[in-house]
Amino acid sequence: MSNLKRLQDFGQSVYLDEIRRSWLSDGTFRRLIDEDGLRGVTSNPAIFEKAIGQSDDYDEAVEDLARRGLEVGKAYEELVIGDIQGACDLFRPLYDASDGRYGYVSLEVSPHLAHDTDGTVKEARHLWQRLDRPNAFIKVPGTRAGLPAIRTLLAEGINVNVTLLFGLGRYREVTDAYLSGLEDRLKAGGDITRVASVASFFLSRIDVMVDPMLERIMGQGGPRAATAKELHGEIAVGSAKQAYAIFEEVFGGERFRALERQGARKQRLLWASTSTKNPDYSDVKYIEPLVGPDTINTMPSETLDAFRDHGKAADRVRDDMAAYGRKLEQLGELDIDLDELTQALEDEGVDKFIKPFDKLMDTLAEEMRKAPA
Repeated sequence: MSNLKRLQDFGQSVYLDEIRRSWLSDGTFRRLIDEDGLRGVTSNPAIFEKAIGQSDDYDEAVEDLARRGLEVGKAYEELVIGDIQGACDLFRPLYDASDGRYGYVSLEVSPHLAHDTDGTVKEARHLWQRLDRPNAFIKVPGTRAGLPAIRTLLAEGINVNVTLLFGLGRYREVTDAYLSGLEDRLKAGGDITRVASVASFFLSRIDVMVDPMLERIMGQGGPRAATAKELHGEIAVGSAKQAYAIFEEVFGGERFRALERQGARKQRLLWASTSTKNPDYSDVKYIEPLVGPDTINTMPSETLDAFRDHGKAADRVRDDMAAYGRKLEQLGELDIDLDELTQALEDEGVDKFIKPFDKLMDTLAEEMRKAPA
């Protein structure tokens, strides 16, 4: 059995954090589903910029859209809607067989709307209607403005993948938005049995930001340097484990139990940004310690390949949870404010999606201008 498929034995689902049109038709996705137990796909503006702007998979489709006279925003929507619908259809048998637990594909609202509640709700409704697939997720950034949008969308029965989560305080607010959205839907007489949501907690970017701060302290010597060395490379995994503790608290509590009696499902934690950025770290660093019940790990293809090759599947998400909690506390002793840093990561994350989105729009516009009439 594939190492990836073994993760299912411990309650974790594998998603692919990548999509290309050719993979829908050449058997790539089908093979991953059959051999590795792939249970879903995530996408974002950077992924589509790479897929559309750096391959020839879309050349004919772009030419057709140019001949039809579509403006670039509509052309982009046509391309990505087609891909997401195709992937949803490929995963639909899994969705049906699992009674709606597995087989989801995510599409993100425009990153320019990350701080616009009303704009996010409007676009999410539009994308949900266009996709017309019960196993789609609409990705909404978990920003301050995103929270009320998430609640509204869930109350309307729209599946939401809450993305760009870095901080524990914000994650707790997201769980409240989820529960509130279900409560609102119930009060309005709606059915909550098939409303699905995941909360995407980003990992490697945390270490990318914190590690250099720790390295500076390590270079100064003394007791603080020893503490910094102990924390180096540990903060992302530590944050994830504390997020899982919050997950168990919230979804083991009576507020959720009341909803569960009406058919509600847990908002599972999804580990994102799981490719290792530091070459000195294991290439499965953000997978192995975070395997456990009701979790998802979305991996780019190179990370997926690495775990297939040498990853070890075991239920470890609860291991050393108290020790990791102490590590997060020790950051404060080094005058590193994790809440401040995770807010900066959220702001930076929005910007990292806006830039490839805008680049893709420019690339599409240029390709459509060059297309033969």
